[in-house]
Amino acid sequence: MAKITAVIDIGSNSIRMAIFEKTSHFGFHLLYETKSKVRISESTYEHHGFLQEIPMQRAIDALQDFLWIAKLHKVRKILCVATSAVRDAPNRSLFLQQARQIGLNIKVINGEKEAYFGAIAALNLLPYKEGITIDIGGGSTECALIQNRKIIDKISLNLGTIRLKELFFDKGDYKAAYAFVLESLKTIPDHFRNARVFGIGGTARALSKAIQKQTSYPLDTLHAFEYHFKDHSHFFKAIYTSTPKDLLQLNIKEDRLDSIQGGALIFHLALELFEAKTIVTSGVGVREGVFLHDLLRHHNQHFPDNFNPSVRNLKDRFIKNTQQSKTTKKLALKLFSAQESHNLLNPILKNHLSIAAELCNIGISLNFYEKAHHSNYILFNALSYTLSHPDRLIIATLVRYHNKKIPEDLPCKNLLPPLETLQILSFFVGLSEILSYNQQPELFSFNLLRGENYTLQISHPSPSYLVKEKLKKLITPKIIRIKLC
Repeated sequence: MAKITAVIDIGSNSIRMAIFEKTSHFGFHLLYETKSKVRISESTYEHHGFLQEIPMQRAIDALQDFLWIAKLHKVRKILCVATSAVRDAPNRSLFLQQARQIGLNIKVINGEKEAYFGAIAALNLLPYKEGITIDIGGGSTECALIQNRKIIDKISLNLGTIRLKELFFDKGDYKAAYAFVLESLKTIPDHFRNARVFGIGGTARALSKAIQKQTSYPLDTLHAFEYHFKDHSHFFKAIYTSTPKDLLQLNIKEDRLDSIQGGALIFHLALELFEAKTIVTSGVGVREGVFLHDLLRHHNQHFPDNFNPSVRNLKDRFIKNTQQSKTTKKLALKLFSAQESHNLLNPILKNHLSIAAELCNIGISLNFYEKAHHSNYILFNALSYTLSHPDRLIIATLVRYHNKKIPEDLPCKNLLPPLETLQILSFFVGLSEILSYNQQPELFSFNLLRGENYTLQISHPSPSYLVKEKLKKLITPKIIRIKLC
């Protein structure tokens, strides 16, 4: 696969381009992203699906600019797909020919393939391996059922935000829109039921952003944001029953005002049909799915077990001393094993400790003297795939305080484990980093003994002078003291 790949998604409402850079076999990151709201489907529903000349020209103009941007980024491969508006258009060959004239080959994908790409993205880049995806576009809505890390079924409906806008909402006919959506949803098979739903696409993201603002959500990140459906179902109804001028007061951004009502209506009724309880917001979709389909084509369309593409990418880009990084991780896992007989830590936190220890010095790439601060920022903002918001926050917090006292008034405390747990984990990260600079660090062994408090015995044939000196300054949890043997 090319090192730098561009994926272009031509939807009914917008054309989007994402440029990805591979950093290793499975490591990658988003290099650039842009979109243009060309609305290629404009007026198609009143002209029997035919693409109109002016919207087509807007799309070609935008695509020409996309190709230039791809060239600036030294893109070696371009994957371009078109969805509902183009595939449904009787005159789509005219648009495809115009695209070829500017040097772009477009692959028109059917609805099931579109659902598949969205599901591949959710399956590989969100923290859960089971649920239902729903991707509400301008002309169609795609759903996929994921169970046991496999895509079980896919369906595409001729149900989209622009379709509803032009057929019903522009005429103020909310009741007809409601009936139309209900009738369309009846074609979804009965086995599409799950308590968890992955919201893909612009409608789901716009609704999540509004909910974050309403609830004063403390983290400024959207991918993997979760909320309970029952807490916000009334909000969805308020959107599709309001007048357009009232939508701004509901925290809907201006660029979504003309399409959000149809999207909210579809989303609300579909979630009721799925019997959804938890909504997980996806910041990835068809573009990432197309990229991953190409990247993982020889690997059953999913990453290896226990593989995190964000961790791999950060190691590729920022870790200079890979051996020391691996050693710190191994020592931290030894420490975790030492406490297991006492059950000080929830076993699920082992992965958080592993990542934090391996990447604790990543901030050196920006500035050595503020490395913990920079590591905290990089990890929270760049560990975006396969981890929940609390996961990212825990890892970033451990790194931020692995060599200093954790304040009791930490922000976002409701998303974090108890302070005592964080103290033990950050202590393990800090201790592992210190010991990793000793000669033959693999010879360190640990034994946690319980008395009035806990004593951590650290054994090594020849601990260095610097290690001994730094251990005296290391901040330990209140319940643990260290003893070097």
